[in-house]
Amino acid sequence: MNDRHDQGHQTDRRDFFKAATAGLTTAAVLLSPRDAVKAQEAAQKAALERIASNCWPVRPLFKSRPMPPRPAGAGGPGGGQGRGQGPGIPADVESNPNAKKALEVARAAQAARANLPDTAGMKKKYGEITMLDFPAFTKEHFPGVTRMDLFSGFFGDVTDDAQFFPAGENGRPGGFDPMAPASRKWLDTLANTCAKQGTTVQHISNNAPGNLADYGSPEADARRQAGVDLAKRWLEGCRVLGVKSMRMNSTSALGPGIRPNAVPRGPGDGYPRNIDLIPLLEAAIKSYREMADFGGKMGIRVTIENHWGLAADPMNIRTIIDEINHPYCEASPDFGNWEHEYNLVNGLKALAPYAHTNVHAKYWDRWGDRNNVQRSVRIMLASGYRGTFALEYEQGPHDGLEGAKYLYKEVLAALTEPIPAVGE
Repeated sequence: MNDRHDQGHQTDRRDFFKAATAGLTTAAVLLSPRDAVKAQEAAQKAALERIASNCWPVRPLFKSRPMPPRPAGAGGPGGGQGRGQGPGIPADVESNPNAKKALEVARAAQAARANLPDTAGMKKKYGEITMLDFPAFTKEHFPGVTRMDLFSGFFGDVTDDAQFFPAGENGRPGGFDPMAPASRKWLDTLANTCAKQGTTVQHISNNAPGNLADYGSPEADARRQAGVDLAKRWLEGCRVLGVKSMRMNSTSALGPGIRPNAVPRGPGDGYPRNIDLIPLLEAAIKSYREMADFGGKMGIRVTIENHWGLAADPMNIRTIIDEINHPYCEASPDFGNWEHEYNLVNGLKALAPYAHTNVHAKYWDRWGDRNNVQRSVRIMLASGYRGTFALEYEQGPHDGLEGAKYLYKEVLAALTEPIPAVGE
């Protein structure tokens, strides 16, 4: 499998793009005006087939089940209140000189978002939708796009409790159960809706399976297995949608949000060693191997996204995939889910050869002017990637729909303009 991953690195990418550009130019000269127009239209259509709409940017529009307040301190991977809500800056970060640039970017981004509509304003502007509306929504707002990346949290009829697991001990409603009889009917309806609209489900970004790296006790092993079993329910239930791939790691599915560091003096030799990372990796490998085996039977690839915890480090993702060595286990890189700026390029380059089906073409204002969506698309193309680019506008100066439309233009430009902007 390593040979397959490394093949993309054995060609001089700049020479390749020069040759490709020269070939296109020569072809354009030889074509008649009518044929040139047809060739351009064909290239545009081929590019649009590689773009997928995405639920996440327009999450405020989706009808939702009533939710009690989260417990104090719950939220995003760092224990705050989630993205964009400003949990407050810890004093030690505020006083850290290394945080100066990041704080400047964060404050500028917050100021740029000051006048964006809230959830009620978004629904007033664009209307309220459900997942059954999303195929038509895709065709209305993203001309020529027929593929979709669907978020697991928006599945099901929110008025039908029979489609969901019972509430948990914290009183919060249970998630969608893809194998419940009522859910199977709903999934059939979604599949029929997609067929009528001429859309297909390329990928499901699934936050449901949890505890996939738990270890160390019978209780932890049971939690891990329960997460794997839930993933199997999703794979089997969603097979009717014809989905190509399914991400299985939420922000907290692969261990703590901040992965463990090495100890200064390891056992026996006194040199630094990461003794806490290995059991997390071993548990994750076990989970993904079982999910990939089951996904293969369903014809659905199981993917790992750079999504905090173990998956914040691209080398951990590569390690898991290499150890499993399964055709139905791959990466689904996200352009923006990184812990530091250098991975916007280098982390993506590390994961690109491991991706085949879907990536998140993301804009996120936490990176300021370092966001370069076209560069990221071209990094993927240079690796030989042939899958789709899902338009995941995380947060920025536009509302979610306007932001996704911005990504539509950026991705389309990168797909149709053969410029060697791989960048360093």
